[in-house]
Amino acid sequence: MTIAPDSSRNGSSQYRAMREVVEHAWDGLPGKFEITKEGIVHDMMTPGGPHEVTAAHISRRLERRMPDELLAHTGTPDVEHEPEGILRHPDVIVLAWTDLDVEGSVDPRTLIAAIEIVSRSNPENDWVGKTRDYPLLGIPVYAIFDPRTGTGAVLSDIHATPDGPRYATRKEFVYGEDVTIAEWTISTEGLPRYE
Repeated sequence: MTIAPDSSRNGSSQYRAMREVVEHAWDGLPGKFEITKEGIVHDMMTPGGPHEVTAAHISRRLERRMPDELLAHTGTPDVEHEPEGILRHPDVIVLAWTDLDVEGSVDPRTLIAAIEIVSRSNPENDWVGKTRDYPLLGIPVYAIFDPRTGTGAVLSDIHATPDGPRYATRKEFVYGEDVTIAEWTISTEGLPRYE
């Protein structure tokens, strides 16, 4: 579900108002809240089962390949870019330990990659909204794993377009194949699917 912003407010105050709504809603409502250019996105289902298992497998497989000063983090915090009015919560973020050691949200420009496991209840958020937002935030690699179909894609090579920054390269994969995310190749063998 997306809640659209009031177009009569200026960008900065509108974003702060949406941020306040998200902060208060987080404590009492189930699911995940994010802020996009279109408004507040509420994924009403709390991730579980195949979603969380996929995130854990990807994190562990990446960390086996990466140098010790990097991690594939599956917890909070969010990535936020207030000037763009965007607050996102990737399922896995690849970054340096030192860039995680901050109060509040992580600067999205410090990420090496963002990884999403497509939500059963709101797949457009991962396939459309984040494909638009992540290059705008400067995240160089965006990997999407879709347990609904057993497929995915890795997007990279940000370039300028008339509609703003977009990913120029898209490499699709099928579960069971190896996939390269940034500099590291991992197996997708045995990743769970939604039933």
